[in-house]
Amino acid sequence: MSDAGEFVDLALQRESSWEKAMETRERLGGSLKVYGASVGAVRGTIRDALKRYKNLSHDDIAALSSELWDEPVFERRLAAVVLLQTKVGLLVNTDLTRIEGFIRDAGTLELVDPLAKDVLRPLLSRLAGQAKDRAERVVERWGQDPDHQLRRAAALALGADTP
Repeated sequence: MSDAGEFVDLALQRESSWEKAMETRERLGGSLKVYGASVGAVRGTIRDALKRYKNLSHDDIAALSSELWDEPVFERRLAAVVLLQTKVGLLVNTDLTRIEGFIRDAGTLELVDPLAKDVLRPLLSRLAGQAKDRAERVVERWGQDPDHQLRRAAALALGADTP
């Protein structure tokens, strides 16, 4: 695990409580493991990580988000979403492949919805020209996919508030 990934993971574990873990596990229905860290703790951890590791490039952000996502732990995956939200200005249309994988593997709409609204939507709105055309075609294709999470993400990314 990278230094930044280890920093985030350990901080999330330190911020956990058994009460929050039980509440989150019950809400998610057991689709993911849970540490029990609050959303505020996840956001603060990413803020601290970005202060500590100041010069993360696009490739570093992509690698760290994938590293956090690899373990099926809700807070780690939420941290990956927060990281992408925070650094959406660095993302490019080729990041759609990674984001598609995240959506397919999310296990909960609590991860799908912010990926769609706070990562995909701003990414699509920022792209121009051929990159925008390609990205929109990809997301429109998602709207026809059998995976309900991917269809929902496509609808939300393309402007629907609720699909």
